[in-house]
Amino acid sequence: MDNLLTQKDFKHCTIVKVRFNEVDMLGVCNNAVYINYFEHSRLEYVKSVGLMPGGGIFSDDEIYFMVRNEINYRSHSRYDDELAVFTRISYIKNSSYGFDHLVINTKTDQIIADGKGVVAHVDKSTGKSTPLSDEFITIVKTYEPNIKILR
Repeated sequence: MDNLLTQKDFKHCTIVKVRFNEVDMLGVCNNAVYINYFEHSRLEYVKSVGLMPGGGIFSDDEIYFMVRNEINYRSHSRYDDELAVFTRISYIKNSSYGFDHLVINTKTDQIIADGKGVVAHVDKSTGKSTPLSDEFITIVKTYEPNIKILR
């Protein structure tokens, strides 16, 4: 079996509840919904760590695109389940960085899903990737001291 991360590997957690419109006709949370949970948790992480611009999202000229999402479904969640979505930035490259996610049912402690994502920093005028700032790296390293820097 692969090496799963545990909640001890994360500092950041966002709590979500499975809503009625997220459940499919089989009575389980639809697989596509977990991408939304990951995105919500990433944004909460960005706010918590101090990466959100002072004027709020989209208030500066920095552009970031999600360029990869990966999910492993381990179990099912159902309507009204409370889920803990653990999130961290696991590595930083020249113009991109990676997120890890772990979703756990708070009542049963069962792992529901885990996943990864890659975000690219893009130049607004050219649409091409551009290096992450030293300030970005410093902020993340302060929150995640064991992060891998792969520049």
